[in-house]
Amino acid sequence: MKKRRTNLLTFLILLGLVLGALYGEFGLFQAGVSIDDDHWLKQAGDLVLIRPLKLLIIPLILFSVIAGISNIGDPAKLGLVGSATLLYYFATMLIAVILGTTLVSWIQPGILAPEVQEILRQSSSVMQSASGDAQTLGSSWMNILHQLVPTNVFSDMVNGRPLGIIVFAIAIGLALAAGGEKTKVARDACSGAFEAIMILVQWVIWLTPIGVFFLVAWTVGRIGFNSITGPLGMYMGTVLSGLFIHGLIVLPFVLWLFTRAHPFRFMWQMKRALMTAIGTDSSSATLPVTIDAAENEGNCSKRAANFVLPLGATINMDGTALYEAVAVVFLFQLFGIELDMSQLIIVVITATLAAVGAAGIPSAGLVTMVIVIGAVNSSLTGTSSGPLPVAAIGIIIGVDRILDMFRTAVNVWGDAVGAKIITKLAPDE
Repeated sequence: MKKRRTNLLTFLILLGLVLGALYGEFGLFQAGVSIDDDHWLKQAGDLVLIRPLKLLIIPLILFSVIAGISNIGDPAKLGLVGSATLLYYFATMLIAVILGTTLVSWIQPGILAPEVQEILRQSSSVMQSASGDAQTLGSSWMNILHQLVPTNVFSDMVNGRPLGIIVFAIAIGLALAAGGEKTKVARDACSGAFEAIMILVQWVIWLTPIGVFFLVAWTVGRIGFNSITGPLGMYMGTVLSGLFIHGLIVLPFVLWLFTRAHPFRFMWQMKRALMTAIGTDSSSATLPVTIDAAENEGNCSKRAANFVLPLGATINMDGTALYEAVAVVFLFQLFGIELDMSQLIIVVITATLAAVGAAGIPSAGLVTMVIVIGAVNSSLTGTSSGPLPVAAIGIIIGVDRILDMFRTAVNVWGDAVGAKIITKLAPDE
């Protein structure tokens, strides 16, 4: 019966995706209907799906991490699990960035006619003045460090800053594990609270097909399928090629290498989470569905899923890292600014690090992309090439939402693969 319900839900989510895309293209875009951020489709999608999911994110992170850490128990084992998780996150993000940088340098989607590039360069001074001050990599990482050492965890909960909550939950989980029989009641209470939240998650999940329909219809109705032409179409094709290679070749190989599990069977088991990621464009909003699917269908241990997935939704962004590398090099190509190997290495390093600071919300990669552009611009000082105006990001904003769907799915898939691998180290007893 449970499998039948799961298959029905999967079919309804897929139906919502397809009908939403068709309605957005032929019912709205072709009819010339004006679509903006306040359109009723976006508002309906937020009310039906995004807001209920976001309501559960903070308590889910808090109780899932506490339950996961306190159940692992042995601090030495926790150290091994934590180290392996972070190593996996940074290694796969680095692979994704190198893949994206290689593809965009080979395909060169931003190479235009010389006269077009000259027009863009002439307008760069105007764009530069409108760019404002760019956030530096140093200030971004200092902000992350401040979040890692919170002064008020309740303030982090109110403001939706998950890193501080995760650190606090890890500390509480360790303390509960060290307390033995004295803290058994508190451990049981946290585990019970987590189970209750997961029941709420399962209720909210049934709203997914409706919410996905509204959000996809709004996205396609605003952009239209005819945006995938010319240089922007080549740019989108490059990003999507990289995402598909990473999601369908690299991550499955990593999963098979460490677990010998059938990667595409596991991907099928995680299909609800992946389709929800496509519909919501948010790995954080998808987190409740990801944990539910990983535990109940993907055969991931509760210990691994409760620790790896909340952390991954915060810092593991394979799709975002790949996208940022492609987008930045593409924009430099549009303006006729050639990047040598050293500058491409800067793109690789900063895109990897900046992706860690990207929030699990729609289009967060556009914000952290400013950091990557600033780092490359600094390396151009004293050369004949002028800096790329930060406002050039506006060129790709129009098609960002479509790409955000797929890079979020790769982000979530990377988290799920991590949970499956770490299950080997932290199985349920």
